[in-house]
Amino acid sequence: MIRILLPVLLVMIVVMESCKPAQTTTSRSQGGKYHEDLSSLRPAVKESGSVDSSKNNFTPRDPKAYMEPRYTVNAQLDAVLDSIDRINLTRRFVEGFTIQVYAGQKREDALSVRKDMTIYLPKIDSEVQYVQPNFRVKAGRYLNRLEAQKDYHLIRQYFPNAIIIPDKIAIN
Repeated sequence: MIRILLPVLLVMIVVMESCKPAQTTTSRSQGGKYHEDLSSLRPAVKESGSVDSSKNNFTPRDPKAYMEPRYTVNAQLDAVLDSIDRINLTRRFVEGFTIQVYAGQKREDALSVRKDMTIYLPKIDSEVQYVQPNFRVKAGRYLNRLEAQKDYHLIRQYFPNAIIIPDKIAIN
């Protein structure tokens, strides 16, 4: 048993020693921390006063003086923004969200849900829409889902089947 364990143990020691990280040189003056002087490898930088303007075509300029931009895209940007503005003027709606409180085929049920909405939540406007063959009661008009989420929690207390749906909001 010892004859088998001794070579295996010896091989494990050799493998562990070969996996050990390389030793870094330490300096005693640094308290045992690694230190290396790289100042000889740094590039030498000339001071700004010693630059010869005749050789490098360098002319100092006043930093407060106005400098005309050379590569502007103002004309192209104005054209794109004008076209977007014209498109927006022709649009009659924006993409937004609303809360659907009821969806069904009975008109009486839709009208009673809308009546309950005005009783329980008078600050939230609601409307009945008919999209064949269903009547829908929708509440609120919101530009983003986060705004709709606030009123959604209030509506869910009274109408547990309510859901937030994407909708087109008419621009007045």
